[in-house]
Amino acid sequence: MLPASLDEAVAALAAMPAAVPVAGGTDLMAAVNAGLLRPAALVGLGRINEIRGWQYQDGHALLGAGLTHARMGRPDFAALIPALAAAARAAGPPQIRNAGTLGGNIATAAPTGDALPVLAALEATLVIVGPGGAGESGEAGVPGASAVSGSSGSSGTSSREIPVSHLLAGRDMLRPGELIGFVRVPLLHAPQVFLKATGRTGPGRAVASVGLVLDPARRGVRCAIGAVAPMPLRPLEAEQWVASLIDWDGDDRSLAPEALAAFGEYVAAACVPDQGEPVAPGVLHLRRTVAVLARRALGRALTS
Repeated sequence: MLPASLDEAVAALAAMPAAVPVAGGTDLMAAVNAGLLRPAALVGLGRINEIRGWQYQDGHALLGAGLTHARMGRPDFAALIPALAAAARAAGPPQIRNAGTLGGNIATAAPTGDALPVLAALEATLVIVGPGGAGESGEAGVPGASAVSGSSGSSGTSSREIPVSHLLAGRDMLRPGELIGFVRVPLLHAPQVFLKATGRTGPGRAVASVGLVLDPARRGVRCAIGAVAPMPLRPLEAEQWVASLIDWDGDDRSLAPEALAAFGEYVAAACVPDQGEPVAPGVLHLRRTVAVLARRALGRALTS
């Protein structure tokens, strides 16, 4: 089925509980081809124009879940959310970037999803659209369809918001008939960086990745490490420690190389803990990789 609006998509999913929503299909088709998934039916989201763009809203960017990686990688989007644009450009070869979507990256929740550590560091929230009465709370002012207006009304749909980290952790699983409509991202107007390491030269799945953003208004550093665990990890103590070293009121926020290196080691120790003695060579290599990524990301952000 190919609905033309969120209302129609929600109605189709509610009528066919076993159906699977699909946009770009890059992850879904890989699972089908590997014999890991046999969906009873598909509900295509590619014709729903309201989720293929973005708008500004109350100091946030409201991103449609149907935004492709290729679209997010363009300069106008990069000026808005640089780290997410960088993650989109690193998502794979052109055919993957042209088809894969932001919502699909989140819903699949693969540990190597490039957008995930960036969204975790940005503390993004998801607008979940579902059948009327299913949402616990509505959110007025979301553009597009009545499905996300916070009113179940005649459309028979409603919306609720959850932190992206909750869905990735499996604490707020999508209910029957629900799908990700939009992603609400705070506009920090401050440096942010995405970096990843792969097992080969050129595009590839991340061995480790980092999304790091500065939040001058809250005098904070937010960092999320991807690919090393089932969901992005936030080294909160390392964030707080390094934020206390930064001169937030001065023109020069750079830190000494020793402080950057210590931050990297702090992050690596938190996200890649020891798994017994002696420490396996693979664990040591991954820890060094995470330390280098975190150090470089913070250094770039502070000198941007």
